[in-house]
Amino acid sequence: MSALPLAVTRLRRRSMRHTLDTRVSPYAYVAPFFLLFGAFGLFPLFYTAWVSLHEWTLLDEEQTFIGLKNYETLLADGYFWNATFNTLSIGVLSTVPQLVLSIWLAHLLNRRLRFQTLFRISLLLPNVTSVVAVVVIFSQLFGRDFGLINWMLSLVGVGQIDWAAGTATSHIALSVMIMWRWTGYNALIFLAAMQAVPRELYEAATLDGASGATQLRRITIPMIRPTIIFVVIVSTIGAMQVIAEPMLFGTSSGGGGGLVSGGPDRQFQTLALYVYEQAFTVFDFGYASAASWVMFLIVVLVAGVNFLLSRRVKGGLL
Repeated sequence: MSALPLAVTRLRRRSMRHTLDTRVSPYAYVAPFFLLFGAFGLFPLFYTAWVSLHEWTLLDEEQTFIGLKNYETLLADGYFWNATFNTLSIGVLSTVPQLVLSIWLAHLLNRRLRFQTLFRISLLLPNVTSVVAVVVIFSQLFGRDFGLINWMLSLVGVGQIDWAAGTATSHIALSVMIMWRWTGYNALIFLAAMQAVPRELYEAATLDGASGATQLRRITIPMIRPTIIFVVIVSTIGAMQVIAEPMLFGTSSGGGGGLVSGGPDRQFQTLALYVYEQAFTVFDFGYASAASWVMFLIVVLVAGVNFLLSRRVKGGLL
């Protein structure tokens, strides 16, 4: 008689352990991520906000609380708004053509082709190439005196262009570098989404006489809209954080200026480069922290606008 209550007790304990395991274990599995995110993500973010409210430099032992004075000075700083314009300009010039070209390449690779794996791997090679090597090579291509681009333009009667000296020309050169690195990567993301589109839709469209371009506009793009929104947001965030390309472009192309100034006239200094200059050249960490937070808000705003625009895609490109 005593064996029955003991069995019931064991059964209840197993049931409790099973319930505890199914309810608690998922949180235990994801806990390391949130711990690392809190330590290396949230804490630096809020600590930067605290630093931005102080006059915080390496030259002084004491950090004086000054409230929003750094933000007031920043909003009146012409160099900051120049960096904001450069960032937005380079972002638009690099992101929009990049996304259109990525969708087109993915559409081509979504067909039955010979050596498909080779083509797909080739698309990823620019992304794994060192950014330093990319900037050095493209700086030579866009060289003023012996660059290949200027030589090709001279064949059609266009004179030598000093790509690093002008605002528009430097933005175009930097945008080409960014496009070359990230177009193939985004194309593979779009290709993965296109692989999930039912083949029956394309077969029915082919029987109805729809061309490849029509199938792309009417079937592919509407079906991969969530992926398009994701890539647009991620590409926007990446474009707003560009720093390596403009940092190396001026010195590699002979455009003059320091590593962080973005040319002698700051014609291609981005927001990330401006923050780097204030923090590690001027050593004004309070001001750099304020610039970082304003940059963060601009990134959120631009990404939000792109998200709303992307959701309006209905059966065609933006």
